[in-house]
Amino acid sequence: MSAGRPARLAVGVVSAGRVGAVLGAAWDAVGHRVVATSAVSRASVHRAGTLLPDAPLVAPDEVIRAADLALLAVPDDVLPGLVRGLAAAGAFRPGQIVVHTAGAHGVDLLDPAVEHGVLPLALHPVMTFTGRPEDVQRLTGCCIAVTARADDEAAWNVGEALVLELGAEPVRVPERARPLYHAALAHGANHLVTLVRDCTDLLDEAVLRGESTAGSPSAERLIGPLLSAALDNALRHGDRALTGPVARGDVGTVRTHLRELDRADPELADTYRTLARRTAHRAAEGGLLPDHAADEVRAALDDSEEHR
Repeated sequence: MSAGRPARLAVGVVSAGRVGAVLGAAWDAVGHRVVATSAVSRASVHRAGTLLPDAPLVAPDEVIRAADLALLAVPDDVLPGLVRGLAAAGAFRPGQIVVHTAGAHGVDLLDPAVEHGVLPLALHPVMTFTGRPEDVQRLTGCCIAVTARADDEAAWNVGEALVLELGAEPVRVPERARPLYHAALAHGANHLVTLVRDCTDLLDEAVLRGESTAGSPSAERLIGPLLSAALDNALRHGDRALTGPVARGDVGTVRTHLRELDRADPELADTYRTLARRTAHRAAEGGLLPDHAADEVRAALDDSEEHR
């Protein structure tokens, strides 16, 4: 295999989940060939039929035996046991490339496969997937974390070449950094969805229900431009993008927010308190909020928690 451009490979996908089916389809689109996949749930069977229509559905060990590039796209907690089981079954062979997509893991857990002579890689797309055909295009321009054995430069090069073929940008992430790297991504992307949905629920409760608001836009339409601008500003300007009552030290408004949130949803009010404390800290550290004002905000948060 050339480090600059991988040879055409027979790709096996275990399993046809949101990530596995999309990566398999993306490699198939650039000239590799998906020769087999596995699927258990009804959703994954449907996904395989949509994204990998020419690949037969077979058992995981048969997928591996048929593949030059074996893609293990299963949940993080399932992966170690799957690798051990496939190794014990003799599914791996020398010269195979074995890739997993679990964000929190590097390549050490592929050691049972390495004992059979495979080249181990961890490739994690920094992207969220629904498992639909449009996800294949989302790989273009996104970053994909590449992890190989620290002393195996050839493996790093192979991983980067596989990523570049997809039009994505490879980013080397050392083994030791994978857990914190993945925690950062989950905190940002997954909790962002929770935050946005909590916001839309509150807006529905506050102003977008009832006869008096007939014809009003949806909560999503109401906050879409605001949140898009906030995300863009945060990425461009960092902590300087902080706005709102906490960053300004408007303690009275913060107290009002907490009173209303405690009435509407005490658990959500606790989330507001936690994020407001982080916002006050970042605003103070960034020189946007004087220390005395930050202390007043923290005191208001603590007082509201004690007296709710």
